[in-house]
Amino acid sequence: MDRRTALIAGLAAAGMGGKAMAQTSPPATAAPRRALAVPDPQETIDLWPGTAPGAPATLPTEVTTERSTDPAFNDRFVRGIGRPRMAVFRPARPNGAAVLITPGGGYSWVVVDKEGYELARLLAAQGITAFVLFYRLPHEGWAAGPDTPLSDAQRAMRLIRHRAGGYGVDPGRVCAIGFSAGGHLCADLLTRFAVQVYAPVDAADAQPARPDAAAPIYPVVSMSAPVAHPGSRRNLVGEDASPAREAAHSPDRNVPANAPPCFLLHADDDPAVPVENTLLLRAALRARGIAAETHLFPDGGHGFGLRLAKGKSVEHWPDLLLPWLKRVAILA
Repeated sequence: MDRRTALIAGLAAAGMGGKAMAQTSPPATAAPRRALAVPDPQETIDLWPGTAPGAPATLPTEVTTERSTDPAFNDRFVRGIGRPRMAVFRPARPNGAAVLITPGGGYSWVVVDKEGYELARLLAAQGITAFVLFYRLPHEGWAAGPDTPLSDAQRAMRLIRHRAGGYGVDPGRVCAIGFSAGGHLCADLLTRFAVQVYAPVDAADAQPARPDAAAPIYPVVSMSAPVAHPGSRRNLVGEDASPAREAAHSPDRNVPANAPPCFLLHADDDPAVPVENTLLLRAALRARGIAAETHLFPDGGHGFGLRLAKGKSVEHWPDLLLPWLKRVAILA
């Protein structure tokens, strides 16, 4: 992990290559801000022309908070996302593969570094073009309610394919990876990619939203007690959600026959999102005949990402992910 960290830090410029576009800037910590351990990406893609669909009368105010006090790394989260967008990490030599990353945050906020930029830099160092999605939160007044994050994820997949040529990306080699509540969004995308949750707005929406492969990492899956993560459930479907509403937003109960192959990973000692979430999704995928490579580790807790996995049995999980990406033909 130390060697990998050194490598990706040295290749940070490659991961951020490409001229900045006239789009909304990436989330930035409000002043006074601490110096960044690694420079932020400069290129972003706004998801929607103009205002995102179903906007409240007053858009939420975006606020980024820094949690880290260690100058060696940043650990930010952002809430109040009124202009959903992707931060782009271009590799020095694109190999045609692309990954859409959906960080976690319990649908209360979206993590920036730990489950977003850190993985994006690692993937870019491997030649994979990475797109970190800052999606709208379902409880901040958007008309689509619990389908709001899925609207952004579907739109993001379509935009990646629509603009694939400009990034050296093969539109048939796009994977989705998500963590925790972002793992729920990843699982929602891999199961409900064909559900119309927004009205088409331009030519990009003619592209398919189905990922070619998907990797929900320690994902929130079920919206039903006792397995549901309470905070994610409250923010997505509400405290008093009916059984039908819970089922509609539990990916394990919505797996289609043409779901993509999956990579599942969880720690048995996860105190926040029980490992049963991953087991439910695995069983549902297998019942449909969908390949689901599954890795369970005795320790790791929750929210380990890359950096916090060090010294635990889950430490080398990226070394399992990359060969899987080759086996499912995301990596050539």
